[in-house]
Amino acid sequence: MSNLNTAALYIRVSTSKQEELSPDAQKRLLLEYAKKNNYDVEPAHIYLENGISGRNAEKRPSFQKMIACAKNKEFDAILVWKFSRFARNQEESIVYKSLLAKYNVSVVSISEPIIEGPFGGLIERIIEWFDEFYSVNLATEVKRGMTEKALRGGYQSYAPIGYDYSPGGIPQINQDEAVIIRYVFDSYLDGMDYSTIARNLNIKGYVTKRGNPFELRTIRYILKNPFYTGKVRWNRATHSAYTENPEDEIIIADGKHEPIISDETFNAVQKRIESEFKPSKRKGVGFTKHWLCGVLKCGICGSNMTYYQPAGKNGGFQCYKYSKGQHKQSCYINVFKMEQIVFGVFENLTIDNLNYTILPKKELTSNMEEYKKQLKALSKKEKRIKDAYLNEIDTLEEYKENKRTLQEERERIERMMFEQTPAEDSLEKRQAFLEQCHNVCTVLKSDADLEHKASVLRSVVKDITFDKENESVDITFYTS
Repeated sequence: MSNLNTAALYIRVSTSKQEELSPDAQKRLLLEYAKKNNYDVEPAHIYLENGISGRNAEKRPSFQKMIACAKNKEFDAILVWKFSRFARNQEESIVYKSLLAKYNVSVVSISEPIIEGPFGGLIERIIEWFDEFYSVNLATEVKRGMTEKALRGGYQSYAPIGYDYSPGGIPQINQDEAVIIRYVFDSYLDGMDYSTIARNLNIKGYVTKRGNPFELRTIRYILKNPFYTGKVRWNRATHSAYTENPEDEIIIADGKHEPIISDETFNAVQKRIESEFKPSKRKGVGFTKHWLCGVLKCGICGSNMTYYQPAGKNGGFQCYKYSKGQHKQSCYINVFKMEQIVFGVFENLTIDNLNYTILPKKELTSNMEEYKKQLKALSKKEKRIKDAYLNEIDTLEEYKENKRTLQEERERIERMMFEQTPAEDSLEKRQAFLEQCHNVCTVLKSDADLEHKASVLRSVVKDITFDKENESVDITFYTS
């Protein structure tokens, strides 16, 4: 029987700019250590993470694969250059090392030898704490410096489409790309939606800064970016979660570059974005065959009613699920008759019979979903600290302190979820909304193009439910 123990090598570098050993250098030193200390290392058990932070183990695929192999008892030890390569989060380091200990797998730092016994465990804890402190403090110092630079109107990222960086550091307008930016803003104010604008740009042969086709999200990013008005924006999103930060955490300062879009145009665009309700599953107007598509619902099952037009005949609407054989009763109605019913509702609206719902913007809805994800993540974290206490890794005092911190974070997220209050209703607002509805009806009865009609309808209508038996509709009007 061989006297060699088996080992896995875990190699991680955060970025190429950090002052740490390269992957090749780490691998060479780890293999030398393994040979001198009678460890047998199979090529399949050399795990590499390149350009990945050690703050979150769940986002390190090679790490997770290594842990899974350790559970299968495929090796006796994990060799790392430093404990910080294993994790920069002390909580996760303790949890994973405790887990590995159950499978008799040790974590060995070849540059930080630890003596056996309680004192050695204390030293290891101190090293882990210092690694986490270094990581957090470094992030804080970097963020502080970037914040100060942003407040002074400094530039900290690549220039967006429409601009080029100059040797002096101040972005200069790229006239060819500026044509795209002006088209995007003007088209949106003319009533187009994101997907239609993106499709039109792609048809014209335009591409993004990276040479890719335009997408809905690209158009939305352009329309919401104050950089085009001569401003500098920083801390817009939390990149680890890919979500936008609250407005009071975003820094917007006057830049030194020339604007492409006027403040008046930019503010008008923001007003439209904030006033429109966009259900996540509703297709853009660029995909509709009639301006009622995506809005008209079946009164029997609530599904969308689809529009179709046989060759040489007038079109009509039919329930999507009926077409699939999922309910017996047909909801078919001629397109002309349906249009007249909708026109009738709009024309008979008055202050007394106008009822509408105050709905949140899509941005708020998206944030609410993100808040729910954050609460779910906190619950998982709470379970980990409880396991650490039950396994006698943390003391009771440490467990209480960790739990208190998590509770404070939970309360902060819950405040952000429920501090949104609906706008107050008033006679003036109702009169303004009634006038907007009458203007929408005028556009719907005009010769305006399909996409424009669909856009103006959706600016005031959430959905229209068709009652086949009475040949009537129930329209849900809304304002944000």
